[in-house]
Amino acid sequence: MKNTNQLSAERITAFNTSDNMRGEIIVFDMLSSTNTYAKELAAKGAANGTIVIAEYQTGGKGRLGRRFESPSGVGLYMSVIIRPVFDISLAPMITSAAAVAAAEAVEKLCGADICIKWVNDLYLNGRKICGILTEAALNPNLRKLDYAVIGIGINVRKCEFPDEIKDIATSIEAETGKIIDRNKLCGEILSRLEYYIMNIEKKSHLGEYRRRELLTGNHITANTGGEAVEGYALGIDDNANLILRLSDGSEKSLVSGEANLCRIKRRQ
Repeated sequence: MKNTNQLSAERITAFNTSDNMRGEIIVFDMLSSTNTYAKELAAKGAANGTIVIAEYQTGGKGRLGRRFESPSGVGLYMSVIIRPVFDISLAPMITSAAAVAAAEAVEKLCGADICIKWVNDLYLNGRKICGILTEAALNPNLRKLDYAVIGIGINVRKCEFPDEIKDIATSIEAETGKIIDRNKLCGEILSRLEYYIMNIEKKSHLGEYRRRELLTGNHITANTGGEAVEGYALGIDDNANLILRLSDGSEKSLVSGEANLCRIKRRQ
């Protein structure tokens, strides 16, 4: 009997309904980092839609140089190479578009509400199930990116997390009791990612991003560009930036960074 938990290029392709996110799918049993490998491929000219997947990462990459825990056989750790044709000013929208694509894919398969914590994390029942890291290279001659690598790591099956994150992280199975096919999840993400990347100039994903976003309406602290700020999260602007109202009544737009909450409001 075929092991349906095993990730395979053939099975992922069968679930992928996109037209352009159909490049070569490379699946490893073990890899240091799918993002690092994908960037190496992209620098050598790998095509748009090339996908790198690993069952286990020894050096999974999170934001701000952190390690992304990637235990074997229980998660989906994937990196997608895209070669954007849109203006470089829209590059910051890539991560938010990927977050919506992943949230919709997970929600479709597990039936539970998936929320987004600005800028790149997916939450289920108030705990993190997914992180997204986008890394890009500029084309020095044109006003666009040469490529972008979108890394998506999702905790799918039950597993033991290190002490430092066990109260924050969870998995789809732990929260819902459902064991979903990781191949199907990957195909669903690719199908939705294509739509949102192709329509990024229309900012088609922003409505869903705002609807799912968790920080709005909370008092938060944030670190952006080495600067610590504190304020009330007013919402997401048209460029997927987080708008804060500071204690003096002024407003500040956060383009990137990390936010911490006094309390996350759970969606009912």
